[in-house]
Amino acid sequence: VQLVESGGGSFQAGGTLTLSCEISGYNSETWSMGWFRQRVGQAREGVAATLTGSGITFYGDSVKGRFTISEDKAKNTLYLQMDNLKPEDTAMYYCAADAKAVAPWDWIGGYTSWGQGTQVTVS
Repeated sequence: VQLVESGGGSFQAGGTLTLSCEISGYNSETWSMGWFRQRVGQAREGVAATLTGSGITFYGDSVKGRFTISEDKAKNTLYLQMDNLKPEDTAMYYCAADAKAVAPWDWIGGYTSWGQGTQVTVS
């Protein structure tokens, strides 16, 4: 399984951006797919996750109401729309996936496939 993130860069506070994660090489009907981030000097944390095709989504407390996770199965792509950006959203953002329902959704060890990450800087 390969995950490739894109969409990162430098953005102004209050703005909006959408990260994309293109996924290839999987053949499971049900996948947990999520976004994580890691700020400099801090542990990696869960941002949002979804069970593919279920409509079920999970969000970290710091992004609820601002970020939206979605998927396009036809394009094998996971998205993270980030609204009302804040400087504290500055981090490396990673896409993750696993061929099972990961519980809890933000359990880093439950995801076996990871992308290389895309840097988001908000100022």
